[in-house]
Amino acid sequence: MNIFIDTSALLAVLDADDARHQRAKAFWENAINAGDRFVSHNYVLVETSALVGRRLGIEAFRIFERDVVSFLDIIWVTREIHSAAASALLIAARRSLSLVDCVSFEIMGRTGIQTAFAFDRHFLDYGYEAVP
Repeated sequence: MNIFIDTSALLAVLDADDARHQRAKAFWENAINAGDRFVSHNYVLVETSALVGRRLGIEAFRIFERDVVSFLDIIWVTREIHSAAASALLIAARRSLSLVDCVSFEIMGRTGIQTAFAFDRHFLDYGYEAVP
């Protein structure tokens, strides 16, 4: 099964001090062992890299790049996807919603992925299943 993975889940997997770490790590390991594939996009990589570097340091960034990114199927955001997501963000006009979120929804819609490994309520708000 293909599961979209969001920055919120990636951070929870990487940060042992995160309140959701144990649950996120267990879900990550079970999904990998079951043969599930995690799908994301390069904007999530940029967002996660910035947050990991700032919050957890360069060693955590190294682990992210070496041990986590290799398990992700990355979709590279095209001009068309970016424009559609930017339009959706402007139409939604919600301060808490980000361009990265809107790109995620655009990609999920285009690929037919209905499940997100995420702790961001926006996925539920937009009609997707959020796990764990």
